[in-house]
Amino acid sequence: MNLLSVCILSLLVSLSLAGCPLPADVKDDNGNKLCARMYADSSVYYEDCCAGDYLDVKPGEDVPYIALRFNNRISSLVVATRCELTVWSKKPKDGTTKKFSSGSYPRLAEVKKGLLGNWDDSISSYYCKCS
Repeated sequence: MNLLSVCILSLLVSLSLAGCPLPADVKDDNGNKLCARMYADSSVYYEDCCAGDYLDVKPGEDVPYIALRFNNRISSLVVATRCELTVWSKKPKDGTTKKFSSGSYPRLAEVKKGLLGNWDDSISSYYCKCS
């Protein structure tokens, strides 16, 4: 096995251990494609991330004021295939901003926000688009 094969295998194993769905599997209860799903809980263990209450984000959804029960509580998120989620740290769409491309982000505590901060429990507004 060459180095590239080992790296790809390692990546696939780590993705399969994570508790987050794959970007292609981000769908609502009726099977409709979502733009993203944001979760209120994560864990130090990747297999326990993307748990707890979640907020489904539809394609094209533009929310300057996130629902109170999710405001500054998002700890994990998954962005669907061919979608991009833009988030802001303050309402209404103010403060620090970050664009998340398609993928799983099981621990927002590991995603930097400025020099000293991170995105765990920091999302107050969002916009999601898909192509």
